Parts: sequence; C-alpha cells; structure tokens
Amino acid sequence: MSIKTKLAALALATLAVAGSIATTTSQAEAKPLGWGWGVGAGIATAAIVGTAIAASNEPYYYGYHRCGWVAQYNAFGQYVGRVRTCY
Repeated sequence: MSIKTKLAALALATLAVAGSIATTTSQAEAKPLGWGWGVGAGIATAAIVGTAIAASNEPYYYGYHRCGWVAQYNAFGQYVGRVRTCY
C-alpha cells in the first residue's frame, strides 16, 4: 500500500472511533419496550414460516405419497443400485 492509502485508512479509522465515542457519551434512558413489539414480531414470523411450509407441500386432495425402493439400471441394463421414489 502506498503512503497515501495508509494515511487515508488511518484518518477514516480515527474518524470512526471519534464518532463512536461522541455518540456513546449521551445520557442513557432505560424504559421497557412492552409486549406489543414481541407479540407482533412473533405473529409476523409465524405467518411467514407457515406460508412457506404450506406453499412447499402439495395440497391434501392429491392424496398421500407412496414411497418405496426401486432398482436402478444403467444404459446397458446392468444393476446399479436402489433409489427411493415416491408416487
């Protein structure tokens, strides 16, 4: 790195430290947040997760999936192994 780059990085770091010290010297005021924010965030998160789960599955009217193991063969008809398939 050149001297100009080092000097610019040092000046930026000094400015960041000075800014953080200036913002932390104000008087702290403690007050409770209450239940509203937590309950609202929980309901919103549950709605988003529930929607994602419901969208990833097929509807119930298609019936249940039947899964089993099926033999798998290559192009020459040789047995390769088993694969789990659902239909």
